[in-house]
Amino acid sequence: MIYVRRSEDRGAANHGWLDTKHTFSFADYRDPRFMGFGALRVINEDKVAPGQGFPSHPHRDMEIVTYVLEGALEHKDSMGTGSIIRPGDIQRMSAGSGIVHSERNADKTKRVHLLQIWIEPSQKKIAPSYEQKTIPADGTLIQIAGPQAGPDNVVLHQDARIMLARLKKGSAATHRLRSLRRAWVQIVRGSVMINGKTLHQGDGAGITEDEMISLSAPDEAVEALIFDLP
Repeated sequence: MIYVRRSEDRGAANHGWLDTKHTFSFADYRDPRFMGFGALRVINEDKVAPGQGFPSHPHRDMEIVTYVLEGALEHKDSMGTGSIIRPGDIQRMSAGSGIVHSERNADKTKRVHLLQIWIEPSQKKIAPSYEQKTIPADGTLIQIAGPQAGPDNVVLHQDARIMLARLKKGSAATHRLRSLRRAWVQIVRGSVMINGKTLHQGDGAGITEDEMISLSAPDEAVEALIFDLP
């Protein structure tokens, strides 16, 4: 079974310096039908104006993953971490027992465009931690986050996996779900066929009761994130 969540149906807010879209309920946007999907709690698509950003603020008991589509995002936190996240990087911050961080567009002339993802951890009050890796330039379907350490993925404190699908025009890929698992697919760029449904940039889809996720890109190159969830 597949349920499509169209881009234009997401929650939206424009604060001048921040143009944001919410796949699931977040901040002032509330929809009881979309409070999350399994352990996946938030997918926000943010466009932040040059030199602007989110001042220091606290988090607790959440796995926060950042995927930059365009530009550069500067991260600082109360553990002393300072980094720049760019396209081709994957970042994970475990808020755990408590952390304070800030995020700012590192560029003074260009916007930064990103997805920020929240996943509920399997344990609360773990020690806060930070991890950032560069995603391999080659590969059609790459695991970029998961519960075990790997050369190409950051570690999630949850039995969840994030796969990056990169399809050239005319190509296809499949991902198999284990029994009783579910998946959310978020389209980052392009248009894609997923299990017989056409999805476009910004669309998402929840998949349950299907063992196989089949993606094809008949018309253009596609980039999508697949969340394999308990």
